[in-house]
Amino acid sequence: MIQISLPRVCGALLLSVLASACTTINVDQVRLRDNVELNQGDAMVVLGRHQTAEVQTESSLIACIGNKLARGTDRVRIIGEPEFVDAFYPWFEARTAPLRPAKLKQVLDQPLVAAKIEAMKIRYFVWVEGSTERTDGAGSMSCSIGPGGGGCFGFSTWEDTSDYETTIWDIASFTEVGRVSTEAVGTSYMPAFVIPIPFLAQVQGDACEGMGSQLVRFFSQTDETELNMRAN
Repeated sequence: MIQISLPRVCGALLLSVLASACTTINVDQVRLRDNVELNQGDAMVVLGRHQTAEVQTESSLIACIGNKLARGTDRVRIIGEPEFVDAFYPWFEARTAPLRPAKLKQVLDQPLVAAKIEAMKIRYFVWVEGSTERTDGAGSMSCSIGPGGGGCFGFSTWEDTSDYETTIWDIASFTEVGRVSTEAVGTSYMPAFVIPIPFLAQVQGDACEGMGSQLVRFFSQTDETELNMRAN
């Protein structure tokens, strides 16, 4: 008779599950202008769309993208969403934020708003729209408590999908200069052998990493173009 150690089997299974929890990500970029001008001291604001109950881009993702841009671009100062919205209340609240560059121009026709924009040297608006949702799930788990103790047994899995699109506006010309879209799909697992242990796919974090890196590349290409032009 062959004896199998339950803790050893459980440990091997947990390691296998941990290795399997992963995310697949696709990032697309569209440049609507070949040269995106950047000047030393320019500022950029990163904002999320929150105009309806269905459209609520997570503030954590907005902050993550802003941090990624701040670390990756040395010419541009990044202004966070809370700071910007508070400074320009009520023009950029959820229900009043402009949805098109032409509408933004109308907002900036207000002398006080225009003066603040100029004082903060804001050149670009980066709008992020989308969300992370649970799209599928399977498995089962049961938990019980008895005189000798309790525990949970079973196995469950679920899939999360992050779908975001970023639109970049240049307020010098009130035009859209580019878009970056990201879709990340990840599968998470939760095996339970007395204690449930979740292995989570970091879907939103991976979406931020992919989108943030692409945005940094979007603006860095301008520097490369300028260097090539000077060299020629």
